[in-house]
Amino acid sequence: MTSSFNRDGHAPEELPAAIPSMWRLVRLGYRYEPRLLLAAFLLSLLAALPDALFAVWLKLLGDGAVDRDRTLLIVAAVGLGVSATGTWFLQTLSARIQRRFRDRVTIALESHVARLQASVATIAHQERPEYLDRLSVLRNQVFVLDHLYMSLFSTAGWVLRLVVTVALLVSIHPALALLAVFALPTVLTSGWRPAVERTAEEAGAASRRLAGHLFNLATTAPPGKEVRVAGIGPRLVRQRREEWERWYQLVSAARWGSAAWHTAAWAIFGAAFVGAVVFVAAGMDGSTGQVLLVLATGSRLSSYIGATVGEIGFLRGIWMDGSRRLAWLEDYAASVVANEDLEAPASLREGVLFDHVSFAYPGTDRLVLDDVNLVLPAGAVVAVVGENGAGKSTLVKLLAKLYEPASGRILVDGVPLARIPAARWRERLAGAFQDFFRFEFRALQSVGLGDVPRVEDELAVAGAISRAGATDVVDRLPAGLATQLGPAWPAGVEVSFGQWQKLALARGFMRDHPLLLVLDEPTAALDAETEHALFEQYAAAARGGQSDGRITVLVSHRFSTVRMADLIVVLDGARVAEVGTHEELIARAGPYADLYGIQANAYR
Repeated sequence: MTSSFNRDGHAPEELPAAIPSMWRLVRLGYRYEPRLLLAAFLLSLLAALPDALFAVWLKLLGDGAVDRDRTLLIVAAVGLGVSATGTWFLQTLSARIQRRFRDRVTIALESHVARLQASVATIAHQERPEYLDRLSVLRNQVFVLDHLYMSLFSTAGWVLRLVVTVALLVSIHPALALLAVFALPTVLTSGWRPAVERTAEEAGAASRRLAGHLFNLATTAPPGKEVRVAGIGPRLVRQRREEWERWYQLVSAARWGSAAWHTAAWAIFGAAFVGAVVFVAAGMDGSTGQVLLVLATGSRLSSYIGATVGEIGFLRGIWMDGSRRLAWLEDYAASVVANEDLEAPASLREGVLFDHVSFAYPGTDRLVLDDVNLVLPAGAVVAVVGENGAGKSTLVKLLAKLYEPASGRILVDGVPLARIPAARWRERLAGAFQDFFRFEFRALQSVGLGDVPRVEDELAVAGAISRAGATDVVDRLPAGLATQLGPAWPAGVEVSFGQWQKLALARGFMRDHPLLLVLDEPTAALDAETEHALFEQYAAAARGGQSDGRITVLVSHRFSTVRMADLIVVLDGARVAEVGTHEELIARAGPYADLYGIQANAYR
């Protein structure tokens, strides 16, 4: 599986082949509901037989009427009744079984896609534009993947009808099999049309995503104040319309062009059908029954082909397309963990080493980190400083395995971090970030998610809240930790940005003994004095027991906080400019001393 991936773990640019991808999706459905899948498939075939034999009963009816054969008339009448009743009964039973299968496999498929996206160790697939477009289409398709099994069942039934119908035509004259040949253009155009339209949709997916984003900006609460104060509502509406039109123009042109070819294909089949009727009636001087058989099979052949190619088009346009994206996501998720075969350490003795590490974000060539060589000693409190864009947050993301270095390596006590499973490494990691997420659950859960096994442990949550200095936030909540956060929910309450940030910080403090604690400006909304007091307290606690060699990495713009660190790393222009203690760096009168002086003067 990994052979189709680049050495850096990125997924291939092309989607996997259609048929193998579709087969993988079939196996996925069989894995979850094997009995229901087989029952639904077999019933769809049985339901097709009575309908396909309808033309036979018409032929017998015609021959019996002309020859005044009572036996043929009775057989034809019984056959028509059985076909009608059997078709209704089997189709009803098949529909019920298929619905049950669809209901049960729906959640399994949606959970499978969600689990794949959530389990990918890195977040590159959520930021790389071409991957975002691909995943955007898959998210829209995942909610209909269950219907696509129904399409497969239906396709099998229509194909069986076609086989029986062609066999009946050949029983009159072998040349009538050519009628099916003249139907091939309709099959080809039906399979080709959805691919053309899907390509056009994907080409404009960025515009459609932007249109959706603009719609959310204009209609949702979070940006509401700024939208109204700035008066940009009309601009958002206008731009949203422009982006949607830009997407739709591509799709509309593809649809009109493919429809023209499809119409021409059906015109060819229509002419062949008329010719077949004339051939049997005049050229062969066929019997009344034979003419009725050709008329019945020919007209049904038309509807059968229409239904078959429609299902094939649906399969080609949605299922094959969706299954290829799903297979791509499965392969991508597997590729990221392909070489993770070592255990995370229980403690640190040496520390973390950056060995000639370089990194550029997906879709760009600009190095955010360039040939970084750095040692984070075990047991140390390390501060990372630098101007905006210097690579501070990127350094933290690499430590958390949210990205893999473009070149170089990161070693943890001499072990390559790339070979440690992300899930295991993150069990030994805790952290809080400036761009935190607002988990609108009960306050207990919103904080407790920082350590899932203890998400409902009130004592553990209370301890984390105390360490984060967020006790005042919880005290102000109407029901304390039982309070529902977020005004959009029943009995939910809104809290300020600073209060959300304190709760996020508490979530980062849920794990009692992390090997690596990363704090990426998690208190930017707090005043400098509060931040300094909070982290001075935590740094003292971190230094209090270093038997496990815990490393604390603090990213902050406030030098009053930074100066308490054991080691300060200064990033400048994607490189490590200098490393040392506060006193050492001030004495060097380098970049750190300049930045410290500028901020100190601002407070005077």
